[in-house]
Amino acid sequence: MTDQPQAHTDTLTKAPPSRPDDPLARPASRELRPLLALLPFLRPYRGRIVIALVALAIAAGASLAVPAAVKEMIDLGFSRDHADDLGIYFLGLLGVALVLALATATRFYYVTWIGERLVADLRREVYAHVVGLSPEFVEVTRTGEVLSRLTTDTALIQTVVGSSASMALRSMVTLIGGMGLMVYTSPWLSLMAGIVVPATVLPLIIFGRMVRRLSRDSQDRIADSSAMANESLSAIQIVQAFTREAEERRRFAASVERSFDTAVSRTFARAGLTAIVILIVFGAIVGLLWHGASQVIAGELTAGTLSQFVLYAVLVAGSVGTLAEVWGDIQRASGATERLIELLNIPIDIAAPKKPQHLPTPIQGAVSFHAVTFTYAARPERSALRDINIDIRPGETVAIVGPSGAGKTTIFQLLLRFRDPTIGAITIDGIDIRDLDPTELRRTLGLVPQDTILFAGSVADNIRYGRLDASDEDVEAAAKVAAAHDFITALPDGHATQLGERGARLSGGQRQRIAIARAVLKNPQVMLLDEATSSLDTESERLIQDAFEILRKDRTTLVIAHRLSTVQGADRIIVLEDGRVVETGRHDDLINAGGLYTRLAAVQFAGA
Repeated sequence: MTDQPQAHTDTLTKAPPSRPDDPLARPASRELRPLLALLPFLRPYRGRIVIALVALAIAAGASLAVPAAVKEMIDLGFSRDHADDLGIYFLGLLGVALVLALATATRFYYVTWIGERLVADLRREVYAHVVGLSPEFVEVTRTGEVLSRLTTDTALIQTVVGSSASMALRSMVTLIGGMGLMVYTSPWLSLMAGIVVPATVLPLIIFGRMVRRLSRDSQDRIADSSAMANESLSAIQIVQAFTREAEERRRFAASVERSFDTAVSRTFARAGLTAIVILIVFGAIVGLLWHGASQVIAGELTAGTLSQFVLYAVLVAGSVGTLAEVWGDIQRASGATERLIELLNIPIDIAAPKKPQHLPTPIQGAVSFHAVTFTYAARPERSALRDINIDIRPGETVAIVGPSGAGKTTIFQLLLRFRDPTIGAITIDGIDIRDLDPTELRRTLGLVPQDTILFAGSVADNIRYGRLDASDEDVEAAAKVAAAHDFITALPDGHATQLGERGARLSGGQRQRIAIARAVLKNPQVMLLDEATSSLDTESERLIQDAFEILRKDRTTLVIAHRLSTVQGADRIIVLEDGRVVETGRHDDLINAGGLYTRLAAVQFAGA
């Protein structure tokens, strides 16, 4: 058992509330300002953006040229006096269509490329930032929430930048140009059409706010479902062992239904917005046609001019309808951008100083805790460590023992600088680790955790994670030291055997030996063993203990152990209780002291 606070599991079927200490629990924005945060990601591709905008302008201009060509064709081409020019008018229309096709294809290619490139850069940037955050962030944030932002939210942004934004810009250009040409063609009919605009804008404002709010809610519900699925699938053996499959299905189904209900509400609002706008706009066009036809009959307007005006009105109406359609996408993208920027804005608590110091060469491996007190943010009422003073000499093997919750793993957390002490300081070779670049610090440390973590790659890949440039011979040598070579060679593909997600194809002891081989390959100056033999059988443990005798040579080693039999040969044993050092000494001395270590040993060695 570790000393870290565990994240609470959502077990209620209703939507889980945001925790007050959740760094992602922020109020939703009601405006499009979050989209401005995408500008730094678009800036490197200014040239392609200009090409796309030029192509967009050409395509819009070609669209606006069609009604003028139709007017000339109707007024002149359909008369006997201009019959010879009829072919020219149609060729002109064909030329306009050719320009429109080329410009549209160019715009589509560049806009889609920009959208895909933006999403790739955004995902890479967000992931790079999240990987650098402290483990405390993971404790208060569900992994599914982060994954949802990296996948669903970025997909929304790609849709807008790669499609909807282009459609919106094209519609805006067509709308402005079409309205100007409508006024030029017939000011009176344009005045009548202008009455429709306020009636169109009002539902855009009302429904737009509703869509924005529902879009944010929809993304939150999807994130809830992702987090719930990730949690239950990660613990599938526990779920099945306790026969809770039906309960997990019910919980996930309820979460999916919440997502569906929110999505339906959002879709209904968008559908209503589109229907109202189209009804108003096209209803106005029918009225304009009626009035225009009366003017043509009265001789006040030519048929070609009326046709030209109607085509401009259709283009304007289509542009308004498109804007109403993509407005919801833009609103959703604004919410998605806000959620991603929230991740990027989470400060990195454990950062390198502006002018980091460097460890001496060669590193000696002297480790000291100077009056260290530490309190977890999730448990402010109780300190995990209190006034810890420890001096570990270079090459010394020190075991840390004590009851569960005594603070043993917290010592490793602080030494690895996953967190910083609340009070006091930790030094390596006399240098405060807060003055070091965390990367340089962690390169000197090798960790074998209690909960073994393997990746979905080959055996060799997982061992080589300790040193990426290691040769196959180095990998094999590390496996031999960790007593893993025999079982690895017995696997179907040896070191090339794929392990599956989290090494699910191996036993607990086999996974632990690969983790040990990974640390051995790293060859650190300070080795941290967090109950490193807890999953091993007796024979494997004996082999590993023999290997540790070799590893400890000329290397500082800190061992966390619950089984006292594994630390009897340590140079020194530190006994923790309730976050304090209560005893220090060798095994025999502590046994005779009659303190906490004596009581722990009496319980463990009672059978012997």
